[in-house]
Amino acid sequence: MVASVANAIVIRHDVPDNKYHAQPKDFPPLATLYNIGVHGTLIHPEWVVTAAHAVFCMNPGQKIKVGNQVVTIANRYSYPDYQLGDEHDIALLKLDSKVTSIEPADMFSETTEQGMVTWFIGVGGTGSGVDGQTISYKENNGKLRKAQNKIVSTTDTDIVYKFDKGAKGEALEGVSGNGDSGGPAYIKDGDKYVLLGVSSRADSWFYDVGEYGVTELYTRVSSYRDWMQQIISTDNESSRKQLATQNPFLHDNMKPESMNELCASIEVN
Repeated sequence: MVASVANAIVIRHDVPDNKYHAQPKDFPPLATLYNIGVHGTLIHPEWVVTAAHAVFCMNPGQKIKVGNQVVTIANRYSYPDYQLGDEHDIALLKLDSKVTSIEPADMFSETTEQGMVTWFIGVGGTGSGVDGQTISYKENNGKLRKAQNKIVSTTDTDIVYKFDKGAKGEALEGVSGNGDSGGPAYIKDGDKYVLLGVSSRADSWFYDVGEYGVTELYTRVSSYRDWMQQIISTDNESSRKQLATQNPFLHDNMKPESMNELCASIEVN
């Protein structure tokens, strides 16, 4: 029911898997929304950014993790023009208490993303570019991986990646399997982590998820930075709600009457 939103780092077939293994210190502001590995990024002590399609259980009182700290959701705010499966795939999660042990990531503010090499990171399933994702998040058992990819183009709403093979790819070339996990595309600038994108969706008719040649779209953080700052800086709850939608964006086969049970079963602990 929720496999399509599990984050999975799919890697090169000609590089050993252990070269992709990561530690929490590789991206400290990583948030984990569910025990299946859907992600977000801490961008303010009380705020996490993720994909709007990933907020179906992000109800007040639901627990998530930021680093190793368990925190509670106070509310969710998705971009008002978002429709499931489309562009504008971005949402903010308000926490009910500040995270003080982890420095938030900065948000990229320029429009120079094309050609930049960024990192992905996640704890879901895996596989290689030859066959795509072949190991499920359950089989992966929470192993954290990171991979690189170059931004090949941008649109007003998205940054675009392609999973290249061999010499065309980066040394640790990879993509996010299943494409829509809310996980980060980021760089490190000195001692600061900078967020450029939020994992949204695949955009390839002729390739399976995670196969070489697949195109993947990440929501372009620079395009939504002003909206996010407006939400964060607004103290009035009714004003925040006017700037966003609180639609849970239930996926196929998610029934409203079954969501309490589902959300309890995938809550972090």
